[in-house]
Amino acid sequence: MTKHNLIRPSRRTFIAAGAAVLAMPAISTRGLAQQTWTCRIAHTEGIGTPITNAFEAWATRLNEESDGRIDAQHFPAAQLGGLAEALEGSRIGTIQVTTAGPDSEEAIAPEIAALGGAPGFIYKNDAHVDAVLQGELGRRASDIAREKTGVEFVAYGETGFRHILSKTPVHSLDDLQGLKIRVPQLRVWVDFWALLGTAPTPLPYSEQYSALSTGIIDAIESDVFSVEGFRFYEQAPHMTRTSHWFLPKAVRVNAAWLDSLPDDLQDLVRTSAQEEFAEQRRVNRALADQTLETLKGHGVEVFELPADQLAEMESRTEELFDRFGEASPATAEMIAAIRALG
Repeated sequence: MTKHNLIRPSRRTFIAAGAAVLAMPAISTRGLAQQTWTCRIAHTEGIGTPITNAFEAWATRLNEESDGRIDAQHFPAAQLGGLAEALEGSRIGTIQVTTAGPDSEEAIAPEIAALGGAPGFIYKNDAHVDAVLQGELGRRASDIAREKTGVEFVAYGETGFRHILSKTPVHSLDDLQGLKIRVPQLRVWVDFWALLGTAPTPLPYSEQYSALSTGIIDAIESDVFSVEGFRFYEQAPHMTRTSHWFLPKAVRVNAAWLDSLPDDLQDLVRTSAQEEFAEQRRVNRALADQTLETLKGHGVEVFELPADQLAEMESRTEELFDRFGEASPATAEMIAAIRALG
């Protein structure tokens, strides 16, 4: 055997060496694989509504602009549970994002609840809403939410002003007497409708359609988009326009999850949310009258409550500002600050 033959590599050696070379980039790539952060976005808003469309657009943007580092998954229409489950999930971090009115914090942070339209008639018009939520008071509410509930309000969307939808016509305050109307499971809503002579019935949001169908309730109060999106009009074909309550929707992000992101992704979450939900507010306002016409096409009778009756509604519930403000000095201060901007 010659020295030359001793050092000649065999075909098998070439194959093994080539396989090792080919494997090297894959090993390297695995070692440098990027970290991903799952972002479950779950809420109870209806399919096709402006706010659900905004969440869908935002989820797509988070996925694309993070280059896949954020894995945003969107679950609308109570797919992961009702509002109570979504709120609790956002606080403990099993759900990273949800949306609800700031009034949902009534028990924990009543001063935030005031920004959610509590008590009724606190917001006068869209310009008043923007002055409150897009200014210092909106930022203060987010800081309080972070401290007391573990979520950050990264943006504010909206579903708009709310009206009465009933099985039988409501043409005056006399027609409200004894009316079984569904309300959220919050004290301030119960008190509001009790002062108007109704029989307020606290129920989860997801039970409204069936409760109308079975006669557990006679009416709900809602924005026009939800009435159309959830087809509530099939069970209650009479709408009385009152604009008694404006419900902003805080985009609630679990603060611990947000803080776990690199700085650039934190900036992406906040900035993109603010941009997408600014557009959502514009669309919501532009489509409100169009959606009302759609409801009329479905056979809904729409009635404008006369101005004197609206003034009477507001007068009868005025005492709630002082009563609700008794929750804490900070709550009274927030109510006064909101009303001052109107």
